[in-house]
Amino acid sequence: MILLKNGRFVNEMNELMMCDFLIKEGRILKMEPGIECDEATVYDLDGCLVSSGLIDVHVHLREPGYERKETIETGTKAAARGGYTTIAAMANTIPVPDSLENVAYINDLLKQSAKVRVFPYAAITIGERGEEIVDVEALAGTRILGFSDDGRGIQEAGVMYQAMKRAKAVDKPIVAHCEDDSLLFGGYLHDGEYAKAKGHRGILSVSESAQIARDIMLAQATGVHYHICHISTKESVELVRFAKAQGIHVTAEVSPHHLVLCDMDIKDDDTNFKMNPPLRSKEDRLACIEGLLDGTIDVIATDHAPHHEDEKARDIETAPFGIVGLETAFPLMYTLFVKTKRMTLKQLIDCMSTKPAQLFNLPYGKLEVGAVADLTIIDLDKEMEIDSTQFLSKGKNTPFNGYRVAGWPVMTLVDGNIVYQEGKMD
Repeated sequence: MILLKNGRFVNEMNELMMCDFLIKEGRILKMEPGIECDEATVYDLDGCLVSSGLIDVHVHLREPGYERKETIETGTKAAARGGYTTIAAMANTIPVPDSLENVAYINDLLKQSAKVRVFPYAAITIGERGEEIVDVEALAGTRILGFSDDGRGIQEAGVMYQAMKRAKAVDKPIVAHCEDDSLLFGGYLHDGEYAKAKGHRGILSVSESAQIARDIMLAQATGVHYHICHISTKESVELVRFAKAQGIHVTAEVSPHHLVLCDMDIKDDDTNFKMNPPLRSKEDRLACIEGLLDGTIDVIATDHAPHHEDEKARDIETAPFGIVGLETAFPLMYTLFVKTKRMTLKQLIDCMSTKPAQLFNLPYGKLEVGAVADLTIIDLDKEMEIDSTQFLSKGKNTPFNGYRVAGWPVMTLVDGNIVYQEGKMD
């Protein structure tokens, strides 16, 4: 048994309440002030926040196939340090999880090496090539969160329609990277002020929103749960707002970098500011913030995308897209949105824990007696600079190096087991 003494939690009124937590056999046995238990190992939290475990529905663990960038072990250690107890691994690996055999292989790797709970996605199409749909019915019976070709948009409407119909029949979500390749024109940064000033080829906003518009209509026709990855433009936010008003089962995520940065924040063609979708305009960023605050956007997901330093050392045109985010997401959001009173602490926990669990029908994201003891312990007063050299992830590619932020996770428990504690990993 574990007894967490002198913690605090956020109630429905966004009030911080003192509380002890007694954990037995992987669940919260008691949750009240003044608990005493001689049989338990006691940890004095000294007023730290106790949250239901953070959940990230969009992570690239790279293994199998790209272990030079990240491994399941290093990626899930980074997740644990960031306070995440459950993450979802995207399907752009080698092999692609597009068959029963490949999904079983990846689940075996996860069982061997993962430090936190990981659900893989299965691909929507064989090899993520956007052509032949996977055996949706067979794969739905495995331990997958849903179907996604993340990294590539499904270019053919007919393929997406058929995939949605079949996913709906087995009650699994379609999780979509939305990008119309015919509208890219070789772009690699947002088609905005920075790209124009520097002579870079831009990625049009409509390359994202056009495919979202198409898919919303397909989701309406099929009734599937359609989840949009890393939304980034004001037009996309408006489309999701329209879809929800029509009662279409559409949900969306946004990444911290699209809430914090815009294209004009890029410094000297630094490739740590290059991701896909790219950093958009200030107007897009503000629209994403508004969408998150009014519930149009449901959850915050990192799109953690580690790369080897040699790859990011290339020029900004040829360097790969992506930044890491697991170890910095909560302190960034807490410092720049909660401390500045743009959102409440309760709202932030909802977006990073409660809602992801609800959207994907997971039995987590709850802080109550009887719930699974997935807990994130956060020192809201702990303030320090982000230092990528100290990351547990292999990837050091972040635009937030040197940011001074507060609200750092100091302990993470999965199923009642401590998987991270102040720099020490089990």
